[in-house]
Amino acid sequence: MQIWTGKPYPLGATFDGSGTNFALFSEVADRVELCLIDESGEERRIEITEVDAFVWHVYLPSVQAGQRYGFRVHGPYDPENGHRCDPSKLLLDPYAKAITGMATNHPSLYSYDFADTTQRNEEDSAPHTMLSVVVSPFFDWGNDHPPAHQYHDTVIYEAHVKGLTMQHPGIDEDIRGTYVAMGHPEIIKHLKSLGVTAVELMPVHQFVQDGHLVEKGLRNYWGYNTIGFFAPHNEYSYAGDAGQQVQEFKTMVKNLHAAGIEVILDVVYNHTAEGNQMGPTLSFRGIDNAAYYRLVEGDKAHYYDTTGTGNSLLMRTPHVLQLIMDSLRYWVTEMHVDGFRFDLASTLARELHEVDRLSAFFDIIQQDPIISQVKLIAEPWDLGEGGYQVGGFPPLWSEWNGRYRDTVRDAGRSEPGTLAEFSSRLAGSSDLYQHTGRTPIASVNFVTAHDGFTLRDLVSYNERHNEANGEGGNDGESHNRSWNSGAEGETEDAEISALRLRRAKNFMATLLVSQGVPMILHGDEMGRTQGGNNNTYCQDNEISWVDWDLDEDQQEMLDFTRQMIGLRRTHPIFRRRRFLTGLTPEGGTELADIVWLGAGGAPMSDGEWQDPQNKCVTVFLNGGAIPEPNERGERIVDDSALILFNFAGNDVDFTIPDAAYGKEWFVVTGTANAQEIGDVLAPGTTITRPAFSVLFLGRPHAEVEEVANAETPAISISQAAVARAAALKAQREQTKKEHAPGATGSPDAATTA
Repeated sequence: MQIWTGKPYPLGATFDGSGTNFALFSEVADRVELCLIDESGEERRIEITEVDAFVWHVYLPSVQAGQRYGFRVHGPYDPENGHRCDPSKLLLDPYAKAITGMATNHPSLYSYDFADTTQRNEEDSAPHTMLSVVVSPFFDWGNDHPPAHQYHDTVIYEAHVKGLTMQHPGIDEDIRGTYVAMGHPEIIKHLKSLGVTAVELMPVHQFVQDGHLVEKGLRNYWGYNTIGFFAPHNEYSYAGDAGQQVQEFKTMVKNLHAAGIEVILDVVYNHTAEGNQMGPTLSFRGIDNAAYYRLVEGDKAHYYDTTGTGNSLLMRTPHVLQLIMDSLRYWVTEMHVDGFRFDLASTLARELHEVDRLSAFFDIIQQDPIISQVKLIAEPWDLGEGGYQVGGFPPLWSEWNGRYRDTVRDAGRSEPGTLAEFSSRLAGSSDLYQHTGRTPIASVNFVTAHDGFTLRDLVSYNERHNEANGEGGNDGESHNRSWNSGAEGETEDAEISALRLRRAKNFMATLLVSQGVPMILHGDEMGRTQGGNNNTYCQDNEISWVDWDLDEDQQEMLDFTRQMIGLRRTHPIFRRRRFLTGLTPEGGTELADIVWLGAGGAPMSDGEWQDPQNKCVTVFLNGGAIPEPNERGERIVDDSALILFNFAGNDVDFTIPDAAYGKEWFVVTGTANAQEIGDVLAPGTTITRPAFSVLFLGRPHAEVEEVANAETPAISISQAAVARAAALKAQREQTKKEHAPGATGSPDAATTA
């Protein structure tokens, strides 16, 4: 075999169409061997003699795509000083573009003896570990281009590649649970009919199946256990894991883009699957432990952990920062993804122990011409001191708004004293984000996510029911801000079932008319249940997979969700680019952009705001007071809206405000059978709204003098509410026939509100 010197950049295995360049960083290594593995498992070791700036490199002109390989790193094994080199362990390339196989829990993967942890274990790990694969970078992207939806127009759908597709009856069984299934026409048809603009995929970086779970007959379902930051997870591949997973992932992205759907990845750069000092040696630990991981000061045999997983990456070192940035750029430029959601992002911001919003990580993101232009979403907390950082990230970032989730859940279960904060969350959480120059898109609003109850379980359970996880039901969050609506779990009580459906609709409706960026958990639009399990990280089975066989209530929930997303898409008053002010704008109208009214129809008094038992509010959104123009510089004129929230446990009389707010209001939709869609309500009219219900009223903008006299051109994207309701009813009848495989049909939920 010919052996050339190669180049130190780029890191990893780079196939150029002729041969492959290998480059590995290790500052601590004395020797590095490249190990080529054939189909039979035979290993050929090649000494890497060239090293520049601690990068060991070699070029092999005969090595083609599909070649399996690993590294053996010779150097100090001195845990007390943070070094854990062990050439008996075959190591994954941190830059591997594909990984084949799955690590077992075999003792050879560990550098200590299970019976006596003070003794070395130098058994060869090669037969029991995962292998890196050389990948061809060539792929026919055709005319693929990112949908590039404006952030304020975005509706995110959090999905799991396997969980969403594993039980879909319209997808062949042999491809379910794969990237092929995720890009399948049936899944795309559902996403398009729903109206979402982006899928946020739970981790698809190569992760490891935890040994302790496998021993209990369970599996790591969520995937927050990354070992390969460049490699698509191989278990989601249909055709094989010797590079096919890369091609299938690219095809999935291409298909979703063609449908106008963006792809956002949930990424885990805060830790790796190697765990703490008792974990296996798979890659980073054996390459240069002290360069990759945060170690405890004064006790470098142990790892500083702010993630709850055993270790944290050392964000202060240039090679860790380079690893993360190279990975992010790779997924954007080579895999064509549109953004990232960063798991436990506060850990990424830690320079020493405190969370620093001006840390090196944010600096390099800000200046990067590629990464700074995609959607960046932080999970703004970790388990370390000061780790809860909602509202504390730089202006370039959006955040999962945990305070939105908690407040809306409390309001939805009629918790006293929540109305004032509820109003802030509904209006975009300016109290959290405006002080740093951010806009409503900083807030990614959600009521449910993968971690916790589904929406149906949120209204069906008071307590977690996690017995299937094998931890005595004690794992997962115990404070869920949930209410079972009168009975714990499944019930045949028709009144409780109706209340649950109404409350689930309330949550979905609130989410989709809140300022900011809404995120829906997959299956919530169809009433998916996990049987009360709020921590399904290890449930790779029917507990977590989406069931597409819908009953009448589930079909009605799906129809309603489609309706609400359509309402949001049609009306910019629900997706403002700037924060609402509550102030009367200059010219054009005498009303503020938002007014909070009591049930009596008058502006909320201080007493009503401060009354902990007040659980009702009417929100007026002024369609004639949208100051920001559209992309073409045209002034936007929209319908105005009244939203009547009754979170009380009893029926409440609401009065339509006086004629200054509108001369007549049309019923658009709602979550309880009381008013007919299309009904006209005059100012001063009193209507009774059922307990736990939301009602949407609209009036077309009066396109007369204020538009004709405007200095800038004006467009109206509104239409008469009655005509819209009629069209919506016809559309819903049609979609019932075309969508939701396995649906049993349902009464027309569009006719009453």
